[in-house]
Amino acid sequence: MLLGALIVRGKPLPLLLLRGCSCHKAASLASAWARAASRSSSAAAAMKQGLILGVFANENEEGPSQFTNAADTFDKHVSGKLRELLATSGPSLKKGKTRIFHGLHQDFSSIVVVGLGKKAAGVNPYENWDEDKENIRAAIAAGCRQIQDLEVPSVEVDPCGDAQAAAEGALLGLFEYDELKQKKKPAVDVQLHGSDGTEAWKKGLIYAKGQNLARYLMEAPANHMTPTRFATIVEEKLKSCSNKVTIHIRDKSWIEAQEMGSFLSVAKGSDEPPVLLEIHYKGSSDASEPPLVFVGKGITFDSGGISIKPSSNMDAMRADMGGAATICSAIITAAELKLPINMIGLTPLCENMPSGKANKPGDVVRAKNGKTIQVDNTDAEGRLVLADALCYAHSFKPRAIVDAATLTGAMDVALGSAATGVFTNSHQLWNHLYEASIPTGDRVWRMPLFEHYTKQVTDCQLADLNNIGKYRSGGACTAAAFLKEFVTVPHWAHLDIAGVMGNKDEVPYLRKGMAGRPTRTLVEFATRLSQDKTSI
Repeated sequence: MLLGALIVRGKPLPLLLLRGCSCHKAASLASAWARAASRSSSAAAAMKQGLILGVFANENEEGPSQFTNAADTFDKHVSGKLRELLATSGPSLKKGKTRIFHGLHQDFSSIVVVGLGKKAAGVNPYENWDEDKENIRAAIAAGCRQIQDLEVPSVEVDPCGDAQAAAEGALLGLFEYDELKQKKKPAVDVQLHGSDGTEAWKKGLIYAKGQNLARYLMEAPANHMTPTRFATIVEEKLKSCSNKVTIHIRDKSWIEAQEMGSFLSVAKGSDEPPVLLEIHYKGSSDASEPPLVFVGKGITFDSGGISIKPSSNMDAMRADMGGAATICSAIITAAELKLPINMIGLTPLCENMPSGKANKPGDVVRAKNGKTIQVDNTDAEGRLVLADALCYAHSFKPRAIVDAATLTGAMDVALGSAATGVFTNSHQLWNHLYEASIPTGDRVWRMPLFEHYTKQVTDCQLADLNNIGKYRSGGACTAAAFLKEFVTVPHWAHLDIAGVMGNKDEVPYLRKGMAGRPTRTLVEFATRLSQDKTSI
């Protein structure tokens, strides 16, 4: 007969056990019960831990899978049960596929085995990326999502031979913008399994956090991510990760004093005040070393202006500041990595809206370098704000200038989401960008910058330049040719990222939404440039 209970550490201690006991004996029983309750709580906590392990496909694509080092070690701990279960639970795991097992080990409630494809596939010269790294990113992302669906709050991840790629896959795969939702996906704390590749793992987390920041900035609604708010967020992030930074949030009066008439002509159509965000990172031991300057288009909402866009999918134009988001995130990441390089980021931020004050088709505006521009299409506004920012970039005597912009729908038509289009006047700059894109898997493709396209924007009735090409075809190329008219340095590259702005299902380790590409490629590019002080 149970007469009652005393609660010790949340567990009921039957009072029947205490009847007739001395105080000393009662205390001993209570203490023993508390220890048992503590062990029970620890076991329960352990049962909420997940583990992701990788397996490679057999060379002949038949027969048993090859385990990674971590998976093989774990299998030995469980007396071969993992290998046995994997063999009897279905066919060999295909690349990017997963299989879940429960109750295999007391420390892990769920074991997710992920397919990594063939081992040591290396760089694919036809795909222009490292197959091993891409396979690891995709597989680990799939495994982490499985853990999240099971509402397991923490997971240890097999490095799979490349801890950086594994870390990137984990964080990139879990990210989803849900800040404004009441019901959010459960958070998952991601840790490296074992101690193999600790530094590479940390580097991968920093790279992925950088891209996720760009995704956050791009995904946020335009009424939340105004030019002023964007600048404030970047300032806070940059100051929190380094003391080698300087931030200037330039207001309208400063922009006017700089005679940035092209930029102001776009901004004047909106009630939101424009901002020229200028960020400096001095990572080099030589403060006078010429900086690498990034310039990013920062249209926080693009309605098209008077040349208004169709309403269908116009909401996606909240991400028309993708260039600004990626270059700022890349500099923040470089600062967090403590790269030994001086960098400057310039982002002209404003909205492109129709109003009684907005640009009208046929208007002529004057850029910072004195060139006049006939605005025949107000929806070709990105090149107008970039023109003045590129002129300003020259004042820093840069080592190189790289601009990024969701500039033309024509680039999306040309390359889709497979790669960023690169227009450049420098073979050395192109080589660095191309080589940086292979390990990141965020590819680039070189596009032509022929005089053929320049003639189409300089043949203009009312001004020095027209903001659209003479003909409909080659729109991405004529846009790049327009920007070239504001560049005099020998090392300049224009990245048209319109095609890679969003992700539907093309990149398996990114969820549907804004992609934050090519942030990791820009970081890798800056890393390589910090190690090569001579070629550029």
